[in-house]
Amino acid sequence: MTQKEKSDPGVSACAPSCCRVESLVTVDERGQMVLPKEIRDKANIKPGDKLAVISWEKNGEISCISLIRAEEFGGMVRELLGPMMGEVLGNETVKNK
Repeated sequence: MTQKEKSDPGVSACAPSCCRVESLVTVDERGQMVLPKEIRDKANIKPGDKLAVISWEKNGEISCISLIRAEEFGGMVRELLGPMMGEVLGNETVKNK
């Protein structure tokens, strides 16, 4: 682990593609939060973009919340479920998409 990795709380000893803490946000009294401009710019998130909110549970409580572009999430679902649904429905077009 490099000196930067030891001093940077957003960098862990795992592979370079690992998750990292980019910033902290605060939830206001209305339940709203602001995604910092630097993150929006880096992720190319523009006004009107749709993001899927994905939650991960551990011991019955949500422990992680992720944001995924809606169009990318739809593609992931099709990629994972398409072959299975093709077999279930006996539909070659679903299998090959």
